[in-house]
Amino acid sequence: MIIVRPRINDFHSISFTQEEVDFAIPFLDEDIPLYLDPFLLWKNPSFQDNSLHTALVNSFNFLGYDYIKGNAIDSINTLIFTSECEEVGLGNSKTKKGKKISTKEATTILELFKNIPQVNKSGFTHFEEIQLFVENISKDRISDISCNLMKSWLIDYTIDQCQKYNIPIEKSRVNIFDYKSGKIKEEETFLPQNPKTGQPIIFTPKRWLRYIPYINYEEYFENYFSKEVNKQFGEPLLRVQILNFNRHNYDIVQTYVKIKERNAESLKNDPLFKQIPVLSTKKKLNTIIKLPSGKTDNADKKYEENLCQILASVLYPHLDFAKEQSRTDNGVHIRDLIFYNNRSYPILNDLYNDYNCKQIIFELKNVKELENDHINQLNRYLTNSFGNFGIIFTRNKPPKKVIDNTISLWAGQRKCILILDDEDLKLMCQLYQSKQRNPIDVINKKYVEFTQKLPS
Repeated sequence: MIIVRPRINDFHSISFTQEEVDFAIPFLDEDIPLYLDPFLLWKNPSFQDNSLHTALVNSFNFLGYDYIKGNAIDSINTLIFTSECEEVGLGNSKTKKGKKISTKEATTILELFKNIPQVNKSGFTHFEEIQLFVENISKDRISDISCNLMKSWLIDYTIDQCQKYNIPIEKSRVNIFDYKSGKIKEEETFLPQNPKTGQPIIFTPKRWLRYIPYINYEEYFENYFSKEVNKQFGEPLLRVQILNFNRHNYDIVQTYVKIKERNAESLKNDPLFKQIPVLSTKKKLNTIIKLPSGKTDNADKKYEENLCQILASVLYPHLDFAKEQSRTDNGVHIRDLIFYNNRSYPILNDLYNDYNCKQIIFELKNVKELENDHINQLNRYLTNSFGNFGIIFTRNKPPKKVIDNTISLWAGQRKCILILDDEDLKLMCQLYQSKQRNPIDVINKKYVEFTQKLPS
């Protein structure tokens, strides 16, 4: 079974949506494009999250104090180990393989405990501050260090979620940071595994994830340093100069962090997918309605761009968006949109059972009149990888010969292709706006109409 952008639940044919579960559903081939932000643990009212943040910061500070006590080699090696956490799969890697920091970078970080008096005395309160002192340390490193230092808890969390949703787990060996000894130890446990690589998989709670950490260099520079500090210099400083200035003026960084703490009330995690507002849906729908059919002035591209955003939003959470513009294996054809079939709605469960529909392909055709060639093109995509169901969006109602072709495909190959037009799209947007019914009911309506035309 070949699935586009497969997730662990898709491989095991387990039905749940991203909206339903507490964790970010891992992809099997690539990272989740989010990062764990320690500040969310500090800010969340949960006693558990606050305690984990304290343990996280204490663990990081332990490495620093161990370093200045003379255990430099152990501290450096431990920090290098924690700088990459492949099991959680957070970030932007397309191969789920990352690169650890260098010995030089690890040493520079740990030297902060020697060179900054306040850190030497009291340690860090938010260790994300290291982004403001050390080059090449950013959101991916903060996230991975956090995950590794909390890996023991994350393993227990993963096992609990697997038991809750019947996700298979297997005996695995993982290296963890032992909080009591401050050392890396190998542990045997049970975790879900990537079926392609055999690598253990560890889940992370959605409530801790953001695209950019709350404390980060870019925000510090734009909203604080350039306004409050840089004016004392004759010309703008380079990044390396700013990092060096911060190391020698830690009180300025502390002031910035205190401001961030006071303003953290509205801080929230970032969702893996965010629907566009109703007003945006209206604007995009109006844009589509006004577009001419065909390719004049890139009308076909504008149609696809606007319709893609509309469908991804109005069909959520019942359908999780997988990918747009996905090429077939031979690279010749491009499928416009692909959604995961979570079987989270009655019709979706029927499509899964009746047409082996694991993912739903949407073809978007900005043409005046749909032709049989368009139907046949989608039909070629409907293989065992996706199942025997697909949807075409087009501008106008299809001619009878095209409808007859879809019925013939069902009669001969048991393949179902639904055709929706601008009027159906308008209805979906109206339902999205009113919230009285789910927009996916329009697809259900078209499916019922299709089945009524089938030969008995």
